[in-house]
Amino acid sequence: MKATLIGLIFISFAAQAQRPAVALKRVLVNQAGYNLSESKRCVAWGAADGQLFNIRSSQEGKIVYTGRIIASAGDFSDFDPAVTGPYVIETDGQQPSVPFEIRPFHLETISSKLAYDFFMDVRGSTDPVHSNESKVYGGGPSRDCGSYTLETVFETMFYASNPALFDRWKGEMGGGKMPDLIALILWHAEFAYHHHAYNGPVGHRHGWLGYEGTPKMNYDYWNTLDQLAAVCAAYQTFLKPWLPEERYRAYRKLCLEKWEAYERHKVLRYWTYSNKWVDVGYQEFNEMGHAFGQSVFSNLFMYMTELGEPDGKPEQFLRYAQESAADIVRNWDFNNVRHMWWIRNAEHITPQALAFFLMQYPDKAPAGSREKLNGWMDHILSRSRNAWQYRTHSDEEWAHPKTKELGGPPALGGSLFAAGHVLGRQDGRSVAWSQIDFTFGLNPVGAHFSNKSQERLDINGYWPGIEVGWPKAHPNGYGMLGRVRGTLDGTPMDADFPRINAQRSDTSGTFVTDKIGLTAQHRDGQARQRLGGVEVS
Repeated sequence: MKATLIGLIFISFAAQAQRPAVALKRVLVNQAGYNLSESKRCVAWGAADGQLFNIRSSQEGKIVYTGRIIASAGDFSDFDPAVTGPYVIETDGQQPSVPFEIRPFHLETISSKLAYDFFMDVRGSTDPVHSNESKVYGGGPSRDCGSYTLETVFETMFYASNPALFDRWKGEMGGGKMPDLIALILWHAEFAYHHHAYNGPVGHRHGWLGYEGTPKMNYDYWNTLDQLAAVCAAYQTFLKPWLPEERYRAYRKLCLEKWEAYERHKVLRYWTYSNKWVDVGYQEFNEMGHAFGQSVFSNLFMYMTELGEPDGKPEQFLRYAQESAADIVRNWDFNNVRHMWWIRNAEHITPQALAFFLMQYPDKAPAGSREKLNGWMDHILSRSRNAWQYRTHSDEEWAHPKTKELGGPPALGGSLFAAGHVLGRQDGRSVAWSQIDFTFGLNPVGAHFSNKSQERLDINGYWPGIEVGWPKAHPNGYGMLGRVRGTLDGTPMDADFPRINAQRSDTSGTFVTDKIGLTAQHRDGQARQRLGGVEVS
């Protein structure tokens, strides 16, 4: 399995913050800091176009960089200091930013372990074989597992992206003998294997699984094969030292026997009924059923598996993957909210599935895959022309007014990284980093998405360098996330985003944001702006 740029997301229920009046009086930054040689942005909401901002070394007290604010945002991507910091950003009329650092691979270093710590802590039981689904919300391996149903898919790719990093951490599940992330993958594999036919009671679900007019499932046991397919593919590439061959043989045998019976060979639509207030009725791609593109991943994993077997039949799984990807090329509608940003819709699966196909087997991906992915990136960038580089829902509604799941910005960043990598496009990379910055406090609330509780600090479950955490949390909700490391608790909703009217002066060259807004970059003292996709100086 080749290394990918796709990582894990770690989410909770969204909690709306107070209106961001206080936050918008301060220069806003990624509170933890920025990666060296990557995009770096700040927001000084309401600052005049062309207004100077200064980066000051907190240690030395002197100004080390000067740039200009354009459309309420400042870009200092070309600031790659030899000293990590800390630094603060100052501009007239605003409080200075919180301190931040700049160092190589800074965000990966402070986030990677927390990403899988979350999935260790949120397991419904420490026993993958005899867990009690009737006491777990939604059933499954993870508490509140309606949104965590593809653990091994992303855990295996997460490990494959940087084995040397994850091999350093062996102190918990690995018991010093194997990386903790590997042990977590094997735990989830055993859960999937022992629950492939489970259809018993679960703690609670917002609806049922099954086609209209057919018997309903209580628990999505079909989905267990997708988990096992990822593990089988990983066995062929990096799991052999830790996964006994007999277990791998059992996993593979089950997948081959049940694949078509469990409809893993095709894209599933209108497969769930939800009674949740936000999405009542039968749904096309929903948190409780299947994501658009999920079948591309699972069939490619089986293709990888079968390629390594003397009696394997890889071609049938390649055909299934191609048919599923062709479905995306034909039917993926960027203006259909059910295919995109809608509540817990796992929208990151679709672009990442196409990107994964093009990464692994570019000559075998169906015609139009690259063009479709290009179209998706164009769409996302067109909806991200604002000071935050936040992907808005529409001109009138930037985010959901009542509830917005946290998979949005964190997962969108991963999708843009993956798509940009396979397409050779750099224009989406800064927007991808902006999603991470948004999560880490460069947002209208001025807070990291995770509540900075003492109980999380006590278990090393929080990101270092974060001054302001999310003001609300759900410690005793369905997921019981109070003492879960790496949890995110909230995200800005529609009312949190400030709006100002559009205006352009052809004589002065001054721009201010409209409801869609503008993006801006600063390079070598030259302000560059983009309006409607056209660059002007």
